Amino acid sequence: MSFELTASMMCANYANLEREVRELQSAGIDSFHIDIMDGRYVPNFAMSLNDMAYIASATDRPLDVHLMIEHPNNNIHIFLKKLRKGDTVYIHPEAEYHPSTTLQKIIDAGLIPGIAINPGTSIETVYEMLRIVKKVLVMSVNPGNAGQMYLPYVGKKIDRLLELKEEMKFRVYWDGACSADRILQFAPRGVDGFVLGTTLLFGKNRTYDEVIREIRQICI
Repeated sequence: MSFELTASMMCANYANLEREVRELQSAGIDSFHIDIMDGRYVPNFAMSLNDMAYIASATDRPLDVHLMIEHPNNNIHIFLKKLRKGDTVYIHPEAEYHPSTTLQKIIDAGLIPGIAINPGTSIETVYEMLRIVKKVLVMSVNPGNAGQMYLPYVGKKIDRLLELKEEMKFRVYWDGACSADRILQFAPRGVDGFVLGTTLLFGKNRTYDEVIREIRQICI
């Protein structure tokens, strides 16, 4: 069973971010998930442009940048110029008047375009964008804060996306309340990757190597 694990860096220990990045990479994390929040699109502020740029400089693993900001098209160039080929940028379609324009800027910069789908966003409203993007990040919780409860009806949405992914050539990723049980349930169905936060990876008084190795082993 093949799937990617990405670390939600808003949950990391900022007392020593360099060590966090180094230990996660050594433990075999596949990529680093960067949540950028503006306090408007979601009721919280999270990571900064400088946090993102530092992590990009400290690892050779890809970054998955999740822009939870209003009208990302206005400032998308600031983020794109600090990222590298192979990095992903997700936008929320509801946050932009013309999201396909913003996605095209991501493509033109040589990065991987993605959309994030909130629990209350229907697949029908983003259907045409599925032909443009390479990744779909499905939010299983409402965006803006770590440690929220899983919303079970999101599973039906994932099932529908999995029916479309081969035809429309995108990959499906899970974000929010990601437990080992969720990985065991949805990885065999075809979910390509999982964002790990406080539910499974951070704040567990265990090394990242132990946690990630256990996840890989139970999902063989």
